Amino acid sequence: MELDWTTFILELINFLVLIWILNRFLYKPVMTVIAQRRTAIQKTQADVQQTRSEAETLRRQYENRLAEWEQERDQARAKLRDEISAERNRLLDGLRTELDQERQKAAAVEQRRLKDFTQQTEAAAIAQGATFASRLLSRLGGAELERSIIDLVMEDLPRLAQDKIQAIQSVPATTGLAMRITTGYPLDTTQRKVLGDACRTLMGREVPCEFLEDRNLIAGLRISFGSWVLHANVQDEMKCFVESSRHA
Repeated sequence: MELDWTTFILELINFLVLIWILNRFLYKPVMTVIAQRRTAIQKTQADVQQTRSEAETLRRQYENRLAEWEQERDQARAKLRDEISAERNRLLDGLRTELDQERQKAAAVEQRRLKDFTQQTEAAAIAQGATFASRLLSRLGGAELERSIIDLVMEDLPRLAQDKIQAIQSVPATTGLAMRITTGYPLDTTQRKVLGDACRTLMGREVPCEFLEDRNLIAGLRISFGSWVLHANVQDEMKCFVESSRHA
């Protein structure tokens, strides 16, 4: 078989032309499309990677922020608990103080009421005792008891305190001012003379004496000269006992 160089060359030219045509109109466009697709894919992958990175960053930020929120929430709860506890303690302290004050007020009121009741009871008992004693003495009292009281007064007059004696002697000797001697029972002439002499001796000067009777005295006598009064009778002594008991 002989090689036909003409045919061979033509076939080679056809092949080269085919290759040029394929390279010109098929391979380059296909490679361009492939390159574009590759570029687009790479860009998409880069975008995806960037998006994934941003998403990861956002996730970490969210987790960090969530952790911060949890911490802030715990701190806020702890602070709120402390404030509630402090406010509760403050209110409880205020309530305790008010209760203590009310308790003290109630105790003071009760103590004052008990004291008033005790004083009223004591005053009533003293008044009743004084009434009973007055009634008893009014039945037991008589001229004999009065004479005994007058004898005691006669013994005690010279022994009066110096200030009392000065108070008696300082009463001005007004014209017509008499020394009043009141007794529960009538006095005889001797008793009147003895009492008058004792009073004039006490006064240190001559004064008229006026004798009166008052059965309310029960027994004893009352001597008065101006503003000065000497009580030595059962009625006044009982009143003095009641008054002194009330003040005590």
